[in-house]
Amino acid sequence: MTVHGAETPAGLLLAAGEGSRLGRPKATLELGGERLVDRGVRTLRDGGCSPVLVVAGAAQIEVIGAVVVPNPHWRDGMGSSLRAGLAALPPACPAVVIALVDQPRVTPAAVERLIAAYEHGAGIAVATYGGAPRNPVLLGAEHFAGAAEAAAGDRGARGYLRAHPELVTPVPCDDISAPDDIDTPEDLAAFTRDEPR
Repeated sequence: MTVHGAETPAGLLLAAGEGSRLGRPKATLELGGERLVDRGVRTLRDGGCSPVLVVAGAAQIEVIGAVVVPNPHWRDGMGSSLRAGLAALPPACPAVVIALVDQPRVTPAAVERLIAAYEHGAGIAVATYGGAPRNPVLLGAEHFAGAAEAAAGDRGARGYLRAHPELVTPVPCDDISAPDDIDTPEDLAAFTRDEPR
């Protein structure tokens, strides 16, 4: 087992989609007075990631505290956004935590837990809920090329992870985070109801 050094993993927020079922890009949605893209960046930064990159596509956005990476091929699906984001990481980046803009109940504590697993030697760490792998996901630099190559259509890193289950360290996050996503107006209404005022 390799124990990684103190280099800080980057954060990568995938936020390029048009939100077809929702009727508008998810990145610009507001929940509790905060855009989902800003919330996602804050989650990654507060969880210990630096720098934080945001892959944008359907909506042109500016984000304080993050580097915006345009993905002109966003219509091709999440795989193209993952490839764009990985290609934009700094050359010496040791690892990256990948999160999705439409999962606002993912917490900084979950990001911290993935980074802790990485610091204890995990090359790939995946947040699990009820034993099922979801998001966020941490990839060590040695996996960037393989994950980018396997990313296609609406599959981000999932294809690569399924092809190499022996490399994946599951990190239970049920007690501190939730992977619920906002896909429809009904989802948004439910999140808005549950959001603290």
